[in-house]
This record gives sequence, structure tokens and C-alpha cells, in this order.
Amino acid sequence: MTRLGDVQRNETRRETRSTLLTALLWLVTAVIVVAMLLRMLPNNLDGKRYVPLVVALMPWLGLLSAVIAVFALTIRRIGKRRALAALSAVCVVIQVAWHWGYIVPAANPVAQSMATVRVMTFNTKQGVADAQQIVETIREEHIEVLAMQEVSSDLLNRLNDGGIADYLPYSVTPQLTWHDNGGVNVLYSAHPLQETTENLIPIESSSIPAATVALNGRNVRFGSVHPFSPRPRNQGLWNKSLDSIAQLRHYDNNESYVLMGDFNATWDHASFRYLLGDRFTDAGQSAGEGLHMTFPAVFPIAEIDHIIYDKGVRATDLATKRIQGSDHLALLATLTIA
Repeated sequence: MTRLGDVQRNETRRETRSTLLTALLWLVTAVIVVAMLLRMLPNNLDGKRYVPLVVALMPWLGLLSAVIAVFALTIRRIGKRRALAALSAVCVVIQVAWHWGYIVPAANPVAQSMATVRVMTFNTKQGVADAQQIVETIREEHIEVLAMQEVSSDLLNRLNDGGIADYLPYSVTPQLTWHDNGGVNVLYSAHPLQETTENLIPIESSSIPAATVALNGRNVRFGSVHPFSPRPRNQGLWNKSLDSIAQLRHYDNNESYVLMGDFNATWDHASFRYLLGDRFTDAGQSAGEGLHMTFPAVFPIAEIDHIIYDKGVRATDLATKRIQGSDHLALLATLTIA
């Protein structure tokens, strides 16, 4: 009787564990489905409450769906496991379709005459990043155009002392204003700058310094951007600042634009995709070189720093780099200008 009782108790425990595991996996899958539905919200609704924070984790949710599908196919004790596996597989397929450009590079016709330029964008965390390491990175990576965000006057002094002018002698630095987002945005270049401006467009966020560089007989206008983050207290400003940058879709087509910075948004945010429209391309989403998570620096889980560009430009050799003192990774790329 004792042995029979032990068997019954063990069976009861297994059934309980099976029931709990089934409930947990279905609950997680339900959360993933809801998050994917939030990702489909239009531009004017995707900034509500905690929606931007949830949507920013979308690639990880796709990976989680793949794990759940494997569990459902291999563990027989899971209830309704075929239905769970099928639903998780559908979630994975949708996620792959959404992020296809991270897997396969977008088609881009090759021109006979092209120029390349090495670029980098970096949020310096209110200017506390290591200035000497920034200069070393510029030298080692042969950076020709650098966009930085949250720059303080102290960091500018440290960069000058570190010899940044030996590599990037031209720059645009706006005046600090009340609406700057942790510091000013700056733009450095190894090439002479034309038509410089401290603020490219009217924006309710940090000013966008911009300048034109002549490359391969073509004028390319670079800008350093940093819209507000989508914290609950300023999500309205998040939408407004991204929508302001979206105005550039209608600007002069005779110049190619390259905007670099901490956009505080991922490819999965409708507001970011609206900003791109049918004119701009996100380097990360089109290069076919995988995800390049940039925030937070210690364990990056979101790709919120971007290099976006106009037609006739394409990006390769994307990479991230840790620079001490910042909570962001720097994002680097080689741009080809046709």
C-alpha cells in the first residue's frame, strides 16, 4: 500500500507540474501575441503608456516564441501542445517577416562610380564618456563623420585636449537650450563642411546640427539627432519629436540625407517606421548583418541608435563598440555613396 501510495503521489505531482507548465507557456504566448498586436498600432497610438517599452523588446519575444515551440514539440506532458506549437510557429514566422532585412540585405543597384565614408554615432551619457577612448576609436576605425548626443561642454574640452581635431577638424556644435535632451548633439567631420546649421528643422527636442559634405560629386547632408525617450512622463514629446524628423522626407531631393543618433526607438515602433516613410532606409534593418543592440551598454537589449539614409546610399560593415562611461554602445558603419 505504501508503494502504491508513493506512485500515486508522484503521478499527482507530475500532473500538477504539467498543468503549471502548460498554463505558464500559454500565458507567455498570450503576452507575446498581445505585444505583437501592440506593434501593429498606427503611428498616432504607439506612444501610449508603456507600449513603446514593450514593443522595443519585439525581437526577444520572437526568440521566446521559438523556444516555446521547441518545448511544445518535445515535452509530451504539455497540454494542447500541438496548438501551442502551431501558434508559436506562426508568431516566429511573422517576426521573421518583420525583421527580414536583418537577415537578408536589401537589393541595391551597384553604380559605376562610388565613394565610401566611415561613420559613427554615439550617445555619450550627458558627456561622461571617455574622451580619450572616443578619439582612439576615431583613429582606429578611420571615422570620417561622427555624430554624438548628450554632449557637455566639459566633454568638448576633453575631446579637444585629446586631439580630436587631428582626425576630425570640422564640426558643428549648437548652443545649449532649455529643451536639450541630456546635452547637445554635435557633428564632426574629416571633410570640409558646407551649409552648416545648428538646427536642421524646428523640433521640440535637442537641436539637430547638420552640414553638407561633398562625396563623389554628390552632396550628402549629415545630421545628429536625439528625440526624447518614450518615458510615460514625456511620451507626447517622443511622438512629436519623431514626427518632426519625419518632415525631412519632403525636403530637397537634390541632396541625400544621412541622419545618425539615438532615436530612442526601434524598427518595431510605428513612429520610427513612419519617420522613414518611403524615402529613408535604416542601416540595421536593410544591411542583412543581424541585430546590433546598442542599449543598455552592459547588456544591450534594444537597437535604439540608428544610421538612416536616403536613396543612393547603402550601409555595410555595421558594428557596435563599447566606450567607457556611456550607457549606450557606439554604432559604426561604412556608407557607400553612389
